[in-house]
Amino acid sequence: MALLRRSKRPERRGTPFSALVVGIGNPGREYERSRHNVGFEVIDELARRAGVTLKASRDKSLLAEVHTDYLHYLLAKPMTYVNNSGQAVAPLARRFGVEELDRIIVVHDELDLAPGVVRVKVGGGLAGHNGLRSITQHLKSQDFVRVRIGVGKPPSKERGGEHVLSKIPQAERALLDESVIRAADATELILKHGADSAMQQTNAG
Repeated sequence: MALLRRSKRPERRGTPFSALVVGIGNPGREYERSRHNVGFEVIDELARRAGVTLKASRDKSLLAEVHTDYLHYLLAKPMTYVNNSGQAVAPLARRFGVEELDRIIVVHDELDLAPGVVRVKVGGGLAGHNGLRSITQHLKSQDFVRVRIGVGKPPSKERGGEHVLSKIPQAERALLDESVIRAADATELILKHGADSAMQQTNAG
């Protein structure tokens, strides 16, 4: 069953939003093109495909509404910095009536996957990701949908922060550019056909 079904909230006026797509990243030019910001890049790619512009919203995020003949969803980039992503995600979900966890899609970097690998997952552990931890704390559950973009492991656990924020070698950056496109494709599969279908098609590669 496709994820984007009609909302069961008749009290809301206008077209209901059936999904909230959130990219995790840090605001600021100094963090652009870092491993930690690939989630932001996927949101930018989805906005480009939909022909919409992300604008500042009252919920500590940049936000865009997407309306097509069949799909009505939200794209968001929290401006809270990664560690506090939940401060934006939970209020957005409440305000727009997208509170069911299977309708919240979080796109993020993943140390446990090699660069260039993209996987779709529903729920599960947080893999030490502070952004996922914050979202889990504010939603009071970790059963939301994830689009995971591999960025590889750091040389040591102590260098994890440096790894996700530092400048990326050109060859690896090219891999990440490709994975951003595949992650956007995977997100669109979730929106159109549901997470199970997206997992079957994306995770097989």
